[in-house]
Amino acid sequence: MREIVLDTETTGLDPLRGDRLVEIGCVELVNHMPTGQIYHCYLNPERDMPQEAFAVHGLSSEFLSDKPLFAVVADEFLTFIADAPLIIHNASFDIGFINAELGRLARVAIARERLVDTLLLARRKHPGVSNRLDDLCSRYAIDNSKRTKHGALLDAELLAEVYIDLIGARQSSLILAETHQAASGVSIDIGRRVRETPLEPRINEEDRAAHRAFVSSLGEKAIWQEFFGVTETAE
Repeated sequence: MREIVLDTETTGLDPLRGDRLVEIGCVELVNHMPTGQIYHCYLNPERDMPQEAFAVHGLSSEFLSDKPLFAVVADEFLTFIADAPLIIHNASFDIGFINAELGRLARVAIARERLVDTLLLARRKHPGVSNRLDDLCSRYAIDNSKRTKHGALLDAELLAEVYIDLIGARQSSLILAETHQAASGVSIDIGRRVRETPLEPRINEEDRAAHRAFVSSLGEKAIWQEFFGVTETAE
């Protein structure tokens, strides 16, 4: 199953009052594991940057002045997310801005049915406490030391780890395998644990003889007769 973890940065809090997107960051998950595939872009908002927003993400009007407009990257962005579920923290905020940008281009809005809001998931799992992204990183021992300011791609990467813990997928991914495909695409040898002393077999020769006698009573066409023929030949 393919999922996209998504985050944005903006010029403010309300797209209906002229605030715009300035950054989009996406991380691809397949079967709840990061694949290493990302989408990231900065955007020219075609307006000034309020000091309050600059204090949050540090993206100045000067830095964004030569970045592409959303209209230029819209197709590339929509191709990357395709029809995958979108994992977003406080999803109504980010999708409101994205749909506002799509609306300016007369493009179809992203359906809210596609959204998985990790803030709502966290509130159900951890009621009565703060569930900001930083709080969840601390709760799940995820290193967020590089998050000195908000950044769409970094926050999407952190949220991907939080999401895996929130839904309990990290434990289910612990499989007995000799190699693990890292997000970078490099196969890492993690080794297979082997008992120093093999366990004694639980089936003795008496059990085997009793089973052979039982199979003999089933007739010549019993499928077990074929099995015994193969194993006896191999022996």
